[in-house]
Amino acid sequence: MAAKGYIIITEDIKDPEGMKEYAKLAGAAMGSAKIVAVDTKPEVLEGTWHGSQTVVLEFGSVEAAREWYNSDQYQAAVKLRQAAADCNGVILSGFPS
Repeated sequence: MAAKGYIIITEDIKDPEGMKEYAKLAGAAMGSAKIVAVDTKPEVLEGTWHGSQTVVLEFGSVEAAREWYNSDQYQAAVKLRQAAADCNGVILSGFPS
């Protein structure tokens, strides 16, 4: 079975109202994305963690995660997030089941 894909985004929110607008568009674009976690106070075990909010999304595969992120619908939303917050994001591959 294929490994699941995960997107992790850290956000240092500068414009809460802009993030609300992003959330509306992103919510409509969720598709196959499963929100696994949204945390404003993650427990940092090592190093320095970026941002005031961390989001973890799960997908059926890395390719599904990549397709969702690059979709026209999500890219319309992501511009709002990037304007409202300083962000870092990665796609990770889970272990095959």
